[in-house]
Amino acid sequence: MIKTRTARFQIGQIVRHRIFSFRGVIFDIDPEFNNTEEWWLSIPEEVRPHKDQPFYHLLAENSDSEYVAYVSEQNLLPDDSGEPIRHSQVAEIFVKDKSGSYRPRNPSLN
Repeated sequence: MIKTRTARFQIGQIVRHRIFSFRGVIFDIDPEFNNTEEWWLSIPEEVRPHKDQPFYHLLAENSDSEYVAYVSEQNLLPDDSGEPIRHSQVAEIFVKDKSGSYRPRNPSLN
Protein backbone atom coordinates (compact mmCIF):
# COMPACT_ATOMS: atom_id res chain seq x y z
CA MET A 1 0.00 0.00 0.00
CA ILE A 2 1.30 3.47 -0.90
CA LYS A 3 1.38 6.01 1.92
CA THR A 4 0.79 9.60 0.77
CA ARG A 5 2.25 12.75 2.31
CA THR A 6 1.01 16.30 2.62
CA ALA A 7 2.10 18.52 -0.26
CA ARG A 8 4.93 20.93 0.56
CA PHE A 9 4.08 23.35 -2.27
CA GLN A 10 0.76 24.96 -3.17
CA ILE A 11 -1.22 25.91 -6.25
CA GLY A 12 0.01 29.25 -7.59
CA GLN A 13 3.50 28.84 -6.14
CA ILE A 14 6.49 29.33 -8.43
CA VAL A 15 9.02 26.52 -8.22
CA ARG A 16 12.14 25.40 -10.03
CA HIS A 17 13.46 21.95 -10.83
CA ARG A 18 16.25 20.72 -8.58
CA ILE A 19 18.26 19.15 -11.44
CA PHE A 20 17.03 20.52 -14.76
CA SER A 21 17.00 24.16 -15.79
CA PHE A 22 13.29 24.99 -15.77
CA ARG A 23 10.77 26.67 -13.52
CA GLY A 24 7.02 27.04 -13.44
CA VAL A 25 3.85 27.78 -11.54
CA ILE A 26 1.89 24.94 -9.95
CA PHE A 27 -1.66 24.55 -11.29
CA ASP A 28 -2.58 21.13 -9.89
CA ILE A 29 -1.32 18.61 -7.34
CA ASP A 30 -1.65 14.83 -7.18
CA PRO A 31 -1.19 13.47 -3.63
CA GLU A 32 0.78 10.60 -5.17
CA PHE A 33 1.95 9.56 -8.64
CA ASN A 34 -0.96 9.59 -11.09
CA ASN A 35 0.51 9.22 -14.56
CA THR A 36 1.14 6.25 -16.81
CA GLU A 37 3.56 3.48 -15.99
CA GLU A 38 5.16 4.11 -19.40
CA TRP A 39 5.86 7.74 -18.42
CA TRP A 40 7.37 6.68 -15.08
CA LEU A 41 9.56 3.99 -16.68
CA SER A 42 10.84 6.50 -19.25
CA ILE A 43 12.70 8.29 -16.44
CA PRO A 44 16.25 6.94 -16.04
CA GLU A 45 16.29 4.55 -13.08
CA GLU A 46 19.08 6.40 -11.26
CA VAL A 47 16.93 9.56 -11.04
CA ARG A 48 13.45 7.98 -11.06
CA PRO A 49 11.40 9.37 -8.15
CA HIS A 50 9.36 7.31 -5.72
CA LYS A 51 5.64 7.20 -6.46
CA ASP A 52 4.55 7.75 -2.84
CA GLN A 53 4.95 11.51 -2.81
CA PRO A 54 3.03 14.47 -4.20
CA PHE A 55 3.45 15.18 -7.92
CA TYR A 56 2.86 18.66 -9.33
CA HIS A 57 1.48 19.87 -12.65
CA LEU A 58 3.39 22.97 -13.74
CA LEU A 59 3.02 25.58 -16.42
CA ALA A 60 6.74 25.31 -17.04
CA GLU A 61 9.33 27.23 -19.00
CA ASN A 62 13.00 27.16 -19.78
CA SER A 63 15.09 29.54 -21.85
CA ASP A 64 13.77 28.00 -25.09
CA SER A 65 10.16 26.97 -24.61
CA GLU A 66 6.96 26.76 -22.58
CA TYR A 67 5.27 23.47 -21.76
CA VAL A 68 3.35 21.53 -19.11
CA ALA A 69 5.51 19.46 -16.74
CA TYR A 70 4.71 16.74 -14.21
CA VAL A 71 7.28 16.75 -11.41
CA SER A 72 7.78 14.89 -8.15
CA GLU A 73 8.06 16.87 -4.94
CA GLN A 74 11.62 15.63 -4.33
CA ASN A 75 12.72 17.39 -7.53
CA LEU A 76 11.26 20.82 -6.77
CA LEU A 77 12.58 23.84 -4.89
CA PRO A 78 10.88 27.19 -4.23
CA ASP A 79 11.80 29.80 -6.84
CA ASP A 80 12.67 33.03 -5.05
CA SER A 81 13.89 34.92 -8.12
CA GLY A 82 10.86 37.23 -8.18
CA GLU A 83 10.69 36.82 -11.97
CA PRO A 84 7.20 36.38 -13.44
CA ILE A 85 6.24 33.26 -15.37
CA ARG A 86 5.90 33.99 -19.11
CA HIS A 87 3.99 30.80 -20.00
CA SER A 88 1.15 31.68 -22.39
CA GLN A 89 -1.49 29.83 -20.33
CA VAL A 90 -0.82 31.59 -17.00
CA ALA A 91 -3.48 34.26 -17.61
CA GLU A 92 -6.09 31.57 -18.35
CA ILE A 93 -5.64 29.93 -14.94
CA PHE A 94 -4.25 32.62 -12.64
CA VAL A 95 -4.60 36.25 -11.62
CA LYS A 96 -1.39 37.95 -10.52
CA ASP A 97 -1.98 40.03 -7.39
CA LYS A 98 -0.19 43.20 -6.27
CA SER A 99 2.44 41.20 -4.38
CA GLY A 100 3.32 39.27 -7.56
CA SER A 101 1.71 36.05 -6.32
CA TYR A 102 -0.48 33.88 -8.53
CA ARG A 103 -4.03 33.16 -7.37
CA PRO A 104 -6.35 30.78 -9.23
CA ARG A 105 -8.89 32.63 -11.40
CA ASN A 106 -11.58 30.22 -10.27
CA PRO A 107 -10.77 29.10 -6.70
CA SER A 108 -13.69 26.64 -6.68
CA LEU A 109 -11.78 24.45 -9.14
CA ASN A 110 -9.14 23.62 -6.53
